[in-house]
Amino acid sequence: MDKVRQEIVFSGRVQGVGFRYTARQVAQRYQITGWVKNLVNGTVQIMVEGKPDEINRYLDDVTATINTSSYGMVESAVRKEFETATGEFASFFVA
Repeated sequence: MDKVRQEIVFSGRVQGVGFRYTARQVAQRYQITGWVKNLVNGTVQIMVEGKPDEINRYLDDVTATINTSSYGMVESAVRKEFETATGEFASFFVA
């Protein structure tokens, strides 16, 4: 399958715990691009592009890494449906 784009919003104890930097570091293990940022309502949003199975593995890895830390805890991750990738990202970064 071709590359796709997906938006995910994480809630729980996800701000002030290094989530964005962990998400960027974990992204280096996968063939994905996109960004991660804090939202004003206390959640964290990720916009990611890549192959669907690569995105799924990445998101599982990020969630597991945060949940095994002594600081963060993902309570939910709301994923939008896959869309067509735009190819606008050259890397994965903290926005």
